Amino acid sequence: MTGEELRRKFGRRIRATRRSRDVTQEKLAEYCGLSPEYISHIERGRASPSFDVIAELSEELEVHPQTLFDFTGLEERS
Repeated sequence: MTGEELRRKFGRRIRATRRSRDVTQEKLAEYCGLSPEYISHIERGRASPSFDVIAELSEELEVHPQTLFDFTGLEERS
């Protein structure tokens, strides 16, 4: 798996987890002290968040960080 593929899958997992919690990008950004644009970039696989950001995202989404790297069941997009 390339870095680009990993970023895309990670972003899709963040989006799916956020939506399952009924949280907007804006609210997640506010909770994490980030910009909504940065959350959007992460979700589209255009940004590589640091470990600190991953830890903050997992805390705010109430999941273990490892869960954000479980890509099973994600829709594949071309």
